[in-house]
Amino acid sequence: MNCMATLKHIASKNSDYSAAEAYLIYQHDEFTGKQLLDEQGRPMLRESYILDTLECGDFPFATACLLANRKYNKNNHPDDIKSHQYIISFDPRDAVENGLTMEKAQALGLNFCKDNFPGHPAIVCTHPDGHNHSGNIHVHIVIGSVRTREVERKPYMQKPRDWREGMKHSSTAQTMRHLRVEVMEMCQNAKLRQINLLEAQGDRISEQEYWARRRGQQRLDHANARLIAEGHQPKQTVYQTELETLRRQIDSVLKKATTFEEFSALLMQEHGVAVKESRGRLSYCPPNRVKFITAKKLSKKFEKEQVLTKLSQNIRLAPTIQPIATDKPDKIQRLVDIQAKLKQGKGIGYERWAKKYNLKAMSQTLILLQEKGLLDEDALNQRVAELDTKFNESLAVVKDLETRMAENKKLRSHAAAYQQYRPIAQKLQTAKFPAAFEEQHRAELTAYRAAAVYFKANNITKLPSPNKLEAEYCVLASEKAQFYEQYKDAKTELLKLKDAKQNVALFFREDERTQHHER
Repeated sequence: MNCMATLKHIASKNSDYSAAEAYLIYQHDEFTGKQLLDEQGRPMLRESYILDTLECGDFPFATACLLANRKYNKNNHPDDIKSHQYIISFDPRDAVENGLTMEKAQALGLNFCKDNFPGHPAIVCTHPDGHNHSGNIHVHIVIGSVRTREVERKPYMQKPRDWREGMKHSSTAQTMRHLRVEVMEMCQNAKLRQINLLEAQGDRISEQEYWARRRGQQRLDHANARLIAEGHQPKQTVYQTELETLRRQIDSVLKKATTFEEFSALLMQEHGVAVKESRGRLSYCPPNRVKFITAKKLSKKFEKEQVLTKLSQNIRLAPTIQPIATDKPDKIQRLVDIQAKLKQGKGIGYERWAKKYNLKAMSQTLILLQEKGLLDEDALNQRVAELDTKFNESLAVVKDLETRMAENKKLRSHAAAYQQYRPIAQKLQTAKFPAAFEEQHRAELTAYRAAAVYFKANNITKLPSPNKLEAEYCVLASEKAQFYEQYKDAKTELLKLKDAKQNVALFFREDERTQHHER
């Protein structure tokens, strides 16, 4: 359920502008996104909506956007952002407590659009409810990305693209900050519920993750219904996405670690999650992935500053431990000595360890270290450092190869489109009615022109051979597989040794705490 007014942004690369309007006025399946049809196979209108257009002249929204693209020669590439959608969702309680109606919400949305997206063809549409049936009235504002007239420069506008004719709208961090302030002020003036949208509101859930969660929960509910019907008790009732699982794992470790080293080691030991810092930012990699996930995509509390703050708080709450003498013998060797004495039947003096620590885990740790020939801390630390370097180097190579494979795939796609649609582009030159021919073959010509732009931008003067590109892709894929194996091997051994290192540290930390409390 939405809590108080929120603002959401969605960028679209879809060149079919009519699809946006169709989504707003017709019913769609909330999980698949497909249009719902009646018994006669016709689209079904939504039960209730209010829709207006702005800056479209005498044309429908889709036509106004296409005309703007053609006039300013914009949005010719498939990867260009064709439109932006901003969704303002109001608190469900506003309808009951503050007199919010669909008509009032539509009026607020129209004014918001006029003030913040002048010069852009736009649709403003209000719906009475959300996907989750929470009763929250919400407004969709869909704008064509190209501005059709120069507008008055406002204080929040930083670059010429923000006010000049023929330029494209860009939803930057500064733009979003301005729009959030505008939503807050709009709600305040209208006496509606509002929170500080400029403050982080917990976990960051993307549109993709939201729908993945919804579809996953639906599948789980159906599976559980079958189990219950068969007389079985479901083991899981709440579906978790991969990112939700990762958040839970990080959070569980963050609650008990006291240093960043311990935080990193426990994540690897308990969940197989690697953490790294790059340019002052943290990112995390679950065991089933190669690419790291930035903290920015997970949650505010998993970013570097918040993590270090939490670790400092844990230190203050942890029991005081006496300083460790610097002349203590090597910890691994001490474990070897303890194990030897236990095997000799001299375990009475070491009963404390048996009570405070899993001796089976200790034995497994020692077996691993003996197999690797790592029976002193310096050797263990050196091997961990070597594997860490190998892990990161292999990962970097894998990422580079993935980038080259993606570029190869893109080049093959453009080459195929160019070769396939070039005859149509040639026919356009001699067409009796060029405008009608253009509209009839809009998709093909767009793909052809995008390929031509790509070739020009990359200084490609000769159409590459498909067979050669395919062969290059196979070589890259083979190299990636090779380095991925190195990455996996390094990660596996690194995980085991960091686990062993952590076991050694935990063993003696527990012992030191026990000795301190006994004093």
